[in-house]
Formats: sequence, structure tokens, C-alpha cells
Amino acid sequence: MTDQHGPGSPTLEEVARLAGVSRATASRAINGGSRVSPQAQAAVDNAVRRLGYSPNRAARSLVTRRTDSVALVVPEPDERVFNDPFFARTLHVVTRVLSERDLQVVLLISQPGDEKQRMLRYLSGRHVDGAIVVSHHRRDSLAEDLVSFGLPATFIGRPWNNADQVSFVDTDNLAGGREATGVLIERGCRRIGTIAGPADMTAGHDRLEGWRQAMNTAGLATDAVIHCDFTEEGGATACAALLEAHPDLDGLAVASDLMASGALRTLAARGLRAPEDLAITGYDDLGMAEHTDPPLTTIRNPLSEMADQAARLLLDQLDGARSPRRVIFTPTLVRRASA
Repeated sequence: MTDQHGPGSPTLEEVARLAGVSRATASRAINGGSRVSPQAQAAVDNAVRRLGYSPNRAARSLVTRRTDSVALVVPEPDERVFNDPFFARTLHVVTRVLSERDLQVVLLISQPGDEKQRMLRYLSGRHVDGAIVVSHHRRDSLAEDLVSFGLPATFIGRPWNNADQVSFVDTDNLAGGREATGVLIERGCRRIGTIAGPADMTAGHDRLEGWRQAMNTAGLATDAVIHCDFTEEGGATACAALLEAHPDLDGLAVASDLMASGALRTLAARGLRAPEDLAITGYDDLGMAEHTDPPLTTIRNPLSEMADQAARLLLDQLDGARSPRRVIFTPTLVRRASA
């Protein structure tokens, strides 16, 4: 541990002496390390406050090769990142968990091409201690890249490639897709379409497959499918296209609440009522579902718990854990008026 230099600046030795502990114990307590008793931690914290001690972070990083920062990597366009509550919730939870260890979050937003290459150069240059990746696509190859860099990383959502070599948290999107569709089938809908997520994302793929499994089990047609981009505008456009191609639809399973909100807007513009004319289900339950008209029946995606667990899995790696871990959460049905 290196001290803040300058005339009259308190030193680590002074902190240790005032706290009545060794220099090594004081260093571990200040840097959030393990093997520090609650009594020693409290004594060091009190000494730091009384002395006004401040560690020299820049000098410390030269010794430890740590930056005290973690990247939240989002390979999506800016406009989607700042308009989707999924990303705001993720950033909030990740920041809260990492702040417990005094780690700074660096937000990296990129798209294919030059932006992605700049981001990869930044990550490979070890400007951060680790990365949490969210909303990744098959083309990203981020799992493969991060494994090759040897950079500690966790994924929110199962990556397409190298899933056995990285830690990730996910929800059982297959089961969620089945349950969202099952609600419509139980209601008596027999001509059920779906607005699926992007085909190059595991969440989009799995939720669509869950819909297809439920439809096949019920002996219903599976031709009314359209892929979309998890945005409200995209959902509105996709719903219009589905209704043009399949005007007899009486149910619609939508792979996100944002897209379902857009679909409800399209229904209203056509004079159709939900659920009387067409019942609809969403997916995520991140806050907006209860405020649509009518409120959305949806599948709760436990994003806060997933983001929390992803951050803690990364902290485990920073503390020396090596084996990849996978944590799968169970989605739950939330019944509201739209179905």
C-alpha cells in the first residue's frame, strides 16, 4: 500500500499505530481485503477518519496492477441503451454492488465496426480489472475475446459461443416463453402469434422456442412469427405487419414489455381491444407493464437479482476464483388485464 505523499499528509503507519494494528492489517482493511476482523476494521476506519488519511490510488495501481474499475459492456446503439429500462436497472444494481468494494463502473457502448475494435483494444489493454457484459449478440464474439484476453468477466444472459468457458447468469427464457403462451391458450385463444426478439440473441431465441413448444403441445399453428428489436417502435410496426398477414389473430405473445407496449398502441389505432379482441402478454415486468392500457400480463424477468449475482460472480473472480459458474433464475407469471 502506498501513501498519499505531501507535507503533513498522514501515513499508513500512523493509521496502523492509531488503530493498534499492523501495517499489513491496516492496508487490507483500507482496501477491502479479507482476513480482517470486525474489530480491526472498525478501528482502522476510525483512524482513517480521525487522521484524514487518503491512499494514493495512482501509485497503488502501479504496484498492484489494479485499476479499481470494472467495465459494463453493452454492444447496442446509444439510443436503445438510454431508452430501455432494462439497461438503467442493470447499471443501477451493478454500480451499487461494486461500490461496496469501492470499484468504479465504466460504461462501454459499442456497435460492430470501428467502435467495437476500440472497445476491444480498451479491454485488452487492461484499463479495467474486469467486465460485465449485457445484451450481447451472436456476432459480438465477446465471450471468445474476453477469454483470449484473460480478463475476468461475467455475462448477463447466456452467450452464444464459449458459454462453457465464462461465468454467466440467466433466466429460464424457454420456460418463460412457454408460460406466457400458456396463459393465452388457457384463455381460449387459438390463433396466437408472437413478436419474437432478435434471432441472434439467446433470450430472443429461447423465448421464441418456448412459444413454439407451447403451441405444438396444444396442436396450434406456428406460422404467425415476426422478429423485432426489443423496442417500442419496433413492436408497433411488427404488430401491424402481423395483423396484415394474419387478421384472424386472437392472441399475441410478445417477447418484451417495450414491444408489447408498441403492439397495444397499434391495436388501439385499429380500434381493437385487449383482451376482448386480441389478448396479449409481454415479458420482463421492469415497471412499465403495470402502466400500459390495459396493464400487461407478463413474465417477470428477475433482472435486479441477475445483475446483483453477475457483479458478485465478477468480484469472486477478482478475489481469485477461476472456475466458470452459471446461475439460472426462474421466471414468474404476473397476471394483469391484457390477457
